[in-house]
Amino acid sequence: MTETSVPEHGMTRRTLVRAALAVGAGASIGAAGHAPAATADPGPVRLTLPAPTGPHPVGTVPLHLVDRSQPDPLAGPGRHRELMVSVWYPARDVWRHPRAPWMTAASLRALLESTGFDPDAVRAPLTAGHEGAPVRRAARRLPVVVYSHGAGSHRSDTTIVVQELASHGYAVVTVDHTYDGPTEFPDGRVTVREDDYDSTPWTYTRDVRFVLDQIAVLAAGGNPDVDRRPLPTGLCTALDPHRIGMFGWSKGGTATALTMGTDQRVRAGLSFDGPMLSQPRPTDLDRPFMLMTAEYTRVTEPAVAEFWSHLHGWRLNVQAAGALHQSYGDNQWLVPQLARVIGMSDEELTGWIGTLDPARAVRIQQAYPLAFFDRHLRHRGHLLRGPSRSFPEVSFVA
Repeated sequence: MTETSVPEHGMTRRTLVRAALAVGAGASIGAAGHAPAATADPGPVRLTLPAPTGPHPVGTVPLHLVDRSQPDPLAGPGRHRELMVSVWYPARDVWRHPRAPWMTAASLRALLESTGFDPDAVRAPLTAGHEGAPVRRAARRLPVVVYSHGAGSHRSDTTIVVQELASHGYAVVTVDHTYDGPTEFPDGRVTVREDDYDSTPWTYTRDVRFVLDQIAVLAAGGNPDVDRRPLPTGLCTALDPHRIGMFGWSKGGTATALTMGTDQRVRAGLSFDGPMLSQPRPTDLDRPFMLMTAEYTRVTEPAVAEFWSHLHGWRLNVQAAGALHQSYGDNQWLVPQLARVIGMSDEELTGWIGTLDPARAVRIQQAYPLAFFDRHLRHRGHLLRGPSRSFPEVSFVA
């Protein structure tokens, strides 16, 4: 997340967004976004997220991975880089399995404490994903999409998009980039953003390429979880290692471009307002890539314009009117709910989320990433052929 400040209220955008995400971590699924009726003791705040629109229930499972090719300089001698990821997928028999939290309780506490909020003020969210539910049986293996978050953020920050893809038949692997946001490991350790750790978009790229290796292990029927926790029934051999896409927000968008430039396994890439700033920069690509820009546009950021010139295959740049940097993720839906909780003025709220209506932002988040991956991993769909009357806010940037 960027450090952009808004002088009118003296808070950084990172602070408010983290606060929104923290309070949003108490959310259950529901499109209206209204708080429950007041009682004598309403308890911790509980916000909402919109439900996915696909035909399939959703399952999810966390995996604990260790990259033994990368020493961990902060963990001590002999220790290697550890990552937490989640796999989301179309599921069956979900009634047997509880809905998964948006973040773990310990990660939520770390997030709340980092923003000066009472760490016991909210409950963890419930997503549409059911923990450990069996994978839905299908005639073909599932196309796979990998997600990389922004600086200072975490793998849950685009849950709206992730569970939408899973509900339409994708396996989605979300990655926490350790030391660049809150992460809890199975033994209870919680890591937070560490300024002493030099985390760059290339760090993210190394993480993702390692995760791609573990996807191959899963596809071959193995279990890459270092704790050897049981996998959901059917997950082994359910993933298609030959149909892999990737998307990322901000720094993760840049990492998506870098990963595609160094790893042919990723067949299509999508950036949510990635600045494309890295050393070295992303280079030529001949595979499909789409930009969903907001603040880091080809006009305002030369690195984005330079990257666009390196795209020699299918390419598209779309932009939603009124969108800000975080508008293509969960923040656009959660921050307005936080505003009601803390009494933020309409003017202040506009400073954080822009003028893009949150409900419309959700529909854009659900429709355009799905259309992109459908087109390039499944060869179907027509939404990306040109501007749509169903989405008048979205322009195709020539």
